[in-house]
Amino acid sequence: MSDHAVPPEPPAGSAGRRRRGVLPAVLIGLAVLLVAVMAAGAVYVASIDRSVTKNIKRANNLPPEQPTAPGQAPRPQIDEEADGALNFVLLGSDSRDAADAGSGRSDTLILVHLNKKRDKAYLISFPRDMYVDVPGHGKNKINAAFAFGGPQLTVATLEELTSGRMDHVALVDFEGFIKLTEELGGVTVINDNKFSAGGFSFPKGEITVQGEEALWFVRERKSLPNGDLDRAENQRKVVQAILRKGLSPDVIANPAKFTRFISGIAKHLVVDQNLSNSEIRSMALSLRLTGSDVHSLQAPISGFGNTADGQSIDVVDEAKMAELGRAIRKDKLEEYVKKYPAE
Repeated sequence: MSDHAVPPEPPAGSAGRRRRGVLPAVLIGLAVLLVAVMAAGAVYVASIDRSVTKNIKRANNLPPEQPTAPGQAPRPQIDEEADGALNFVLLGSDSRDAADAGSGRSDTLILVHLNKKRDKAYLISFPRDMYVDVPGHGKNKINAAFAFGGPQLTVATLEELTSGRMDHVALVDFEGFIKLTEELGGVTVINDNKFSAGGFSFPKGEITVQGEEALWFVRERKSLPNGDLDRAENQRKVVQAILRKGLSPDVIANPAKFTRFISGIAKHLVVDQNLSNSEIRSMALSLRLTGSDVHSLQAPISGFGNTADGQSIDVVDEAKMAELGRAIRKDKLEEYVKKYPAE
């Protein structure tokens, strides 16, 4: 027989023919499965998209690009090294009216830095008594910026303090905070200090809080040994716990649970007009975070002091603040945290 002779066709019903018949069937089955998975994924993304667009509220809360006050510096530009990273200013207002979340005082000020690889997030607390330059108002406590000029002035103050660009701002009122922790079924944190507040007792160790209990956990400072600094840490812990729960494998793997989580966050937030639905969608799809990828730190202070009129203040550590600002601007917070792990 020639080397190129064609082998005879196997008899009808033979194993060879059955194998050739099975292969197309498998390929068709895989193709159908792939289409089903893609369709399910598209429905999942659309569901998340709807849950955000339906619930989120917007307000024009970012400072104007050009200075509006004499002597005010223009907003910082984005550093090329950090192009793709995002800085969110998270504000907690003491207003109980979501429509009025841009008024009142701000007892919570956290800068959320999302790195450009989207695999790490950093929560940086700025204690309310930090004594800083408030543009147009001179030296004052950092939370005074919110009272003087709302989110716009708070963002301008942070930009001047860090020399870094803030991309977006989000406000959550305390009533929304209560509802969010309730909708999540409570969040678990490690409490470093035993204390009581608002009729609730918070033992040392692992605790689960929600609703009014969670609100008192993040608001209390007088019962804590380091006052405002301990409160800021408790605030970061609860934000971390919320993200950890929402990014847990069992929630992400369950479209209904994850959509409820996203919807729950969205309906308690007021964000700036520049944060479009398409940007939210793009950011959500690019995330590579797990609960353990969210890191917590505090803006550096060198000690405590008093103003001329007797107000207690937190004194900024200028040298470390310059390092922190550079790390934010250049997307190098991983290096900063390694250098100052206890911050």
